[in-house]
Formats: sequence, C-alpha cells, structure tokens
Amino acid sequence: MSADFWAGYVSGAAGILIGNPLDLIKVRLQAGRGTVTLAVPNTVTTASPVPVHSNLSSLAKGTTAPILGYGLLNALLFVTYNRTLSLLSQTTSSPKPTNPSITSLTDIWTAGAVGGIATWIVSAPTELVKCRTQLESDGQSSWTVAKDIWRQGGLRGLYYGGGVTSVRDAVGFWSYELSKRYLITEGESDQQAALKVLLCGGLAGVVTWASIFPLDVVKTRLQTQKDARVGVECEPLLGAGCHGQYKQGETRKGAFEIAQRAYREEGARVFFRGLGVCSLRAFVVNAVQWAVYEWIIRAMKPP
Repeated sequence: MSADFWAGYVSGAAGILIGNPLDLIKVRLQAGRGTVTLAVPNTVTTASPVPVHSNLSSLAKGTTAPILGYGLLNALLFVTYNRTLSLLSQTTSSPKPTNPSITSLTDIWTAGAVGGIATWIVSAPTELVKCRTQLESDGQSSWTVAKDIWRQGGLRGLYYGGGVTSVRDAVGFWSYELSKRYLITEGESDQQAALKVLLCGGLAGVVTWASIFPLDVVKTRLQTQKDARVGVECEPLLGAGCHGQYKQGETRKGAFEIAQRAYREEGARVFFRGLGVCSLRAFVVNAVQWAVYEWIIRAMKPP
C-alpha cells in the first residue's frame, strides 16, 4: 500500500477516537436531543433524562463503525485526492499532500471534491450507522444497528441519505492549503512548522464545517428518521413535542421536506444548532488528522 493510504487511514482513525465524544453531542443537538434517556434499574423500570455529557461511557457510542469505516474512507480520500491532483498539475506524486508552489487552489479544490465523491461508497453507510447508533438509548452496538438497517432496507437502506453525505464530503482541501500559504514560511524550525500544521488543520476544519453545517443538520435528521413502517413513540428528532414526528403510517421524508419542516417549526436557527460544539470538534480533529498525516508521510518517505 502507498504511504498516503496508510497515512490517511491512521489519521482518520485517530481523528475519530479524539472527536467522537464531541461528535456524539453534535449529532444529538442536530437531531433535537439535548438530553439522553438512560434506563435506571430499580424495582420499577423507569427512564430518567440526564444531561448528554453525564454518562461518560455513552460518549464512546457509535465509535466502532467510524473507526473501521472512516479510516478506510480517509485513506481512499487522500489517495484519490493526491492522484487527481497529480493528474491536474501534470507532476509526479509528491511526498507532501500538495506542492503549494506549483499547484493552484482551484486544482486543490477540484481534487478534494473528486476525493469526496469517490469515498461516498464508504462514507454514506458509515455516517448512517454512526448517527443511528449515537441516538440509540438502549445501548445497541454499531454492528447491531447495521444489521437492523440491512434487515429493513437491504443495501439501499445502508445508503439512505447518501446523496446528502456525498455533497457534504465533496468540500475539499483548499482551506488547509490556503492556511498553509498564509501561515507557513520557509526556514522555520521543525517545532514551529509542526505547531503551524496543527493550526492550519484546525482552521481548515472550522471553515469547512461552518460552510456546510446547515447541510449536515439536514443529513443528520434525514438519516435518523425512525422506520415509518413501525409504530414508535414520539422522540424529539425534529423538534420539541410529537408534532414534528413521523408516526405509524407516515412515509419517510426527503431532504428538502425535512429542511422545510425544520425551518417551519423551529426557524433558521435550527440549521446552526450544535455549531459551537462542531467547531470545537472540527478544530481538534482536523488539527490532529493533518498533523498525523504529514508526520506519517515524512516517516514513510524513502531515504
């Protein structure tokens, strides 16, 4: 395997391990859940709402699917990105993700978009399983959730909402390279360069997620709809109360219908719910991912 494959895989897995607790909170805020319902064992089975961060073990929910899937996704993303960039710039593969001195930002954005679309086959089911698992209150594992989705909808069910995911993932690498061009200069020490890579990666993550956040809110709500064929009790997936729920007999809504309903019931602010948590997560995760990626690329560079 190529260096960019392994660098992408390891950096993707590292990002999930670090960012999953904040990602869990983000998903629940986007879906309309500010609290988690946990079963309290006693003589009578009850359910007590507690703050989303009170059960530390719950913050690891949904990690399995992203670690297995997102590592591969990130590897495919970087490999596709680098190969596309090489073709666009008509240069040989570089040991760095891009060569700022000879590559235009337009080519970087295009290569990132191609990489995002190419990874859709992995990102769509991974995102679906992750979001469903993070909203489960009965402790179901990622594997159990995936089997349930397959049983109900087959292969097509695993790609429910995948169109929105592919559009979101097509946002490219341009913000990282743009940050590098402004902040990193020649002649810096290794320590200074490492700190600036962390800063550039973090800034790129915040800019990227802020630009696509309303779309991600729609994706989360699209993928976390309850199965319309089964009667379920009302849960605040689309806002407070049962008026925003899909009850028994209703059909699943499309992305446009979900966006309309969310705006009608909760206003424009609903599309930015959880943005603060997401921005914090984006900065930390992307800083680590880019730093790990650059370090592995340098470590695997032939002498």
